[in-house]
Amino acid sequence: MGKGLVNSVDFDFTGSEVLVTGGSSGIGLAIASAFAAAGAHVIVTGTRSSTDDYESDLRRFDYRQCIMSDRQQICDLAGSIDALDVLVNNAGQVMPNGRDEYDPDVFEESLQINVSAAFRLARLLQPSLSRSKLAGGAAVINLASLASFFAVEFVPGYGAAKAAVVQMTKTLAVRYAGSNIRVNAIAPGLVASKMTAPMLTLDALTRPHLDRTPLGRIGEPDEIAPAVLFLASSASRFMTGHTLVVDGGFSAKG
Repeated sequence: MGKGLVNSVDFDFTGSEVLVTGGSSGIGLAIASAFAAAGAHVIVTGTRSSTDDYESDLRRFDYRQCIMSDRQQICDLAGSIDALDVLVNNAGQVMPNGRDEYDPDVFEESLQINVSAAFRLARLLQPSLSRSKLAGGAAVINLASLASFFAVEFVPGYGAAKAAVVQMTKTLAVRYAGSNIRVNAIAPGLVASKMTAPMLTLDALTRPHLDRTPLGRIGEPDEIAPAVLFLASSASRFMTGHTLVVDGGFSAKG
């Protein structure tokens, strides 16, 4: 076969300030890397005390420790940021510390990590975002999931939280429209990451998903990042309150 035609898109975020929560690995790292490659100054958060505690090289980012179940750490993070153009609420977790989400206390913790922390950051950082000079306005990008729309039986807290992320995105989009801030979300399909690694080793779990996915494969983190940059860019300046599904066609089949 001959060489394929070049069909690439380059984004320019030179001089912009971006915060990606949970940017130390997986989808978050891919998003942070894409913004950095596009010229942005990128702050990433993680749960560990320093970048030396990670296998990935995070030295190109401004790293901040922030555990999303800790309200004070979230407030401290927001208080340390004076200027911001893009907030990517990516941090998330299933079965916190390996515990059962059918336990009401674990269910509640999952809601805190996967939706309440994102809401708190979006509220605390609204003043900084509203001062953004980014073309098309500042952007909040929330990470939803296919679990926003389909039941995943073993993680009821995560699923409830991700469903709430979709509704929160719509509500904040309406609330922030007059503040020069657009709010959208991305709902990835099954993507190879640290969080999904245990599932991907079990054919009984992955095979039904692959059989339903028209593109017939698992997604990669760097296939999610461009959609996030698009929603943060002026190319999407007439979009707000929308959840963009990036799932290889999984949700297209009834």
